[in-house]
Amino acid sequence: MLLVRFCPKAYISSLSKIDPEYFRKKGIKGLILDLDNTIVPWKGEALEPQMEELLKRFRNSGLKLCVVSNAFNRRVVDVLEPLGIPWVARARKPRRKPFLKAMDILGTSPHDTAVIGDQVFTDIWGGNRLGFYTVLVEPISKKEFIGTRFVRILEKFLLYRLAKKGIIEVPGGE
Repeated sequence: MLLVRFCPKAYISSLSKIDPEYFRKKGIKGLILDLDNTIVPWKGEALEPQMEELLKRFRNSGLKLCVVSNAFNRRVVDVLEPLGIPWVARARKPRRKPFLKAMDILGTSPHDTAVIGDQVFTDIWGGNRLGFYTVLVEPISKKEFIGTRFVRILEKFLLYRLAKKGIIEVPGGE
């Protein structure tokens, strides 16, 4: 079925609801994270203290982190450099190349890598194309690029269809 390529393995309301142990139980060793509306608000210049703490908790649990973002390099550097988190900027997701580069940085393979992001057609599709474990999170901010707003309409329809078929469970019951 065509819809399955866009289907996340997990769908949660917020990254903060995931305990590092969740990934360890699934054999995940590396996390590829999206930047905008996943760990910072769209065009955000710095991590919120609670997100910084969460990322530190992930790292302290033994998980390796790398951010793959379509954003420009300078802003990605400003957000991530203080924590020493590696990144791939101007990624042009869902292309395979940036995800492969991130996996190389992490020193992981597809079966022990997860992709976490807020967009089905970039983060989830990109991760699924390479066989990663994919986690869709709801955007942390309503503010976003105008083009993304139009894509969200398609995403909502797709997620509704996947939920109606019982393929995914929408957030609220986690």
